[in-house]
Amino acid sequence: MTVAELRALSAELESNLSPSAKKVLEKRYLKRTPDGEPLEAPVDMFARVAENIAEADHLYHPEKPLDQTVAEFFAVMARLEFLPNTPTLMNAGRELQQLSACFVLPVDDSMESIFGAIRDAALVHQSGGGTGFSFSRLRPKNDLVKSTMGVASGPVSFMRVFDMATETIKQGGTRRGANMGILRVDHPDIIEFIRAKEDEHILNNFNISVGVTEEFMGAVLTGGDYALRNPRSHEEVGRLNAREVFDLIVDLAWKNGEPGIVFLDRLNRDNPTPGLGEIESTNPCGEQPLLPYESCNLGSINLAIMLKDGAVDWERLRRVTRTAVHFLDNVIDMNRYPLAEIGEMTRSNRKIGLGVMGWADMLVELGVPYDSEEAIRLAHEVMGFVHEEAIQASEELARDRGVFPNWEKSTWKDRGRQVRNATLTTIAPTGTISIIAGCSSGVEPVFALAFIRNVMDNTELPEAHPVLERVLKERGLYSEGLMKGIAAVGGLHDMDVPEDLKEVFVTAHDVTPEWHIRMQAAFQDHVDNAVSKTVNFPNQAKPEDVERVYLLAYELGVKGVTIYRDGSRQDQVLNIGEVKRKGADGSDGAPLQMELGPQGAPIMPVRPSRSPVLRGETREKVTGCGSLYVTVNEDDYGPREVFANMGKAGGCASASTEAIGRLISLAFRYGVPPDKIVKQLKGIRCHVPLGFGPNQILSCPDAIGRALADKYHIGGGNGGPAVGQLEMPIAVAQGACPDCGGAIEHEGGCMVCRSCGYSKCA
Repeated sequence: MTVAELRALSAELESNLSPSAKKVLEKRYLKRTPDGEPLEAPVDMFARVAENIAEADHLYHPEKPLDQTVAEFFAVMARLEFLPNTPTLMNAGRELQQLSACFVLPVDDSMESIFGAIRDAALVHQSGGGTGFSFSRLRPKNDLVKSTMGVASGPVSFMRVFDMATETIKQGGTRRGANMGILRVDHPDIIEFIRAKEDEHILNNFNISVGVTEEFMGAVLTGGDYALRNPRSHEEVGRLNAREVFDLIVDLAWKNGEPGIVFLDRLNRDNPTPGLGEIESTNPCGEQPLLPYESCNLGSINLAIMLKDGAVDWERLRRVTRTAVHFLDNVIDMNRYPLAEIGEMTRSNRKIGLGVMGWADMLVELGVPYDSEEAIRLAHEVMGFVHEEAIQASEELARDRGVFPNWEKSTWKDRGRQVRNATLTTIAPTGTISIIAGCSSGVEPVFALAFIRNVMDNTELPEAHPVLERVLKERGLYSEGLMKGIAAVGGLHDMDVPEDLKEVFVTAHDVTPEWHIRMQAAFQDHVDNAVSKTVNFPNQAKPEDVERVYLLAYELGVKGVTIYRDGSRQDQVLNIGEVKRKGADGSDGAPLQMELGPQGAPIMPVRPSRSPVLRGETREKVTGCGSLYVTVNEDDYGPREVFANMGKAGGCASASTEAIGRLISLAFRYGVPPDKIVKQLKGIRCHVPLGFGPNQILSCPDAIGRALADKYHIGGGNGGPAVGQLEMPIAVAQGACPDCGGAIEHEGGCMVCRSCGYSKCA
């Protein structure tokens, strides 16, 4: 690539990057100084990654210059045609050099294996990776342990230990760890497992899925029983009605989105190396089935720009696919794996997972409704093309570099195809990389057609899907008022726009669950691994709606199902109790003035005017939303006011904590004692608490209650020390973006904000 070409490409990249993309790159991907200042621009990051990954070519042809490979890798990334997964963008060419997103670790039925897996998982999480586990080999609760003549505690109890270890690594300040926990449906403890996350404040570092067998699903359809088997002895130890178990799975998924379902027999039907063992688990998002100690090396093609003259640009798609396969194969060689066993297994099978993003954008550009037969047909055509081109690219690499070492033990040998990689395609959740690319995520529908972007001085600017904005302007329909209206509801369904636009510009919540599954199944037909796809339900959906989707998924041949019912993890009841007017120590406190109502009757006792000087101290509480600083100021009458600070102005978490502080201050002014406020605040939960046991922080309100409990020695305080007032860090809000207060998308077990680029998982 010439200097002129490089400059032109750099300028093109700069113009193509959205404000959200620039923000997420600056915050999460670019090299930074210790003070947080970027050391590189986006073009420098892509150059760094391209140069590093291209170096693998020298392992096979040390005499060959790398210029052409570097240029090809750089071009597909800088043009936003293809992006590798987040760890590769972050770490390639840097000290860590850990390039894989997720791993599967074995858990055998021994203390050595269990705690060895915890140790290994800690090392993986420390490197920024996620982990998948099957707990199906562990003996059930109350089973005999001959070595101690005691009884086993069961898989769920050990999952809590894994969860605690993950939490500890998170608190150490690294990229958050995430886990997948799978238990076979025929394990004797399956009911306890299904109910494991019924209480939403436990196992928060796990996604959980039931490993479903063909035997079980057959029994579901006939209403029959199925056998439970002790994994230690493989003997039948009981029977359950399959339909009742299935209904329980459905009910819990309807309530809070978990457990999901993984069809184990289908994973192993497509296992390319059955001679090496059965696939028992997946990565945390469920789209990458892996053998123990394997890793997933993922990347995605941006379909949104694979168009020319109103049709799919097949030649461009072919070129990008083949370059991407070359890139991902090189990643395997350049990766610095957190465990030697992972490195050995990954290099032996050389699995890659090339997927797509921007699918919904491609459909919109083509004028094809997402929920249409034409979209299903095109999904088969596009992904079938990508899959076959990926195989051919892998065959070319095999001719040059050799087949993957375990090829002789693989199903590829039986198929007569000599490939470099045991698997080639995966549809992963694309999260932040789709924000960088400026396209829709994975094969999901567009989540919202417009949103409000908060800029400096809290100015609100509507921002719409670029194709929708263009079409509305072409038809003379565009207005700022219309865009704000669309942003308020997310879609066009309630807008005064032509019906043909409503048909094409659909959102995730406009698409019925059945069409979500049909689209997932269409892509699954051409994917080696699995498809990450969230089936969105409205809040008013019924359990039977979830049931229909699960049965349809089984019928259509998908490998796993994840559902999310809007608002199901955020339902919260706050009960307001009576107010009594005693001091924190139980005394009557200082004399108070009385405020009179319209008829002269006393309403509440009220304190004298605020003194110009108050005594106060600040306590830090670390929550699942970040660090929260609670300041309590006192006068001669006792506590007077509370300030709770977190995050940037304009964020949802910041606004909520400020509001709670104001209301507490008002309550103090009218003589409400701290113990009554603590009683109301402690125990309120969000879906991402922090910590374990009595010191667990359930939510930001719970943290404020605990800070007051510490201050006034009210039962249950954890004695947190007072600290000086500090600069407030960015918080992670729940239910809304911490940076801008925008809507959070639930995608493949993660949360993403497209308004500003925030992602929980990156």
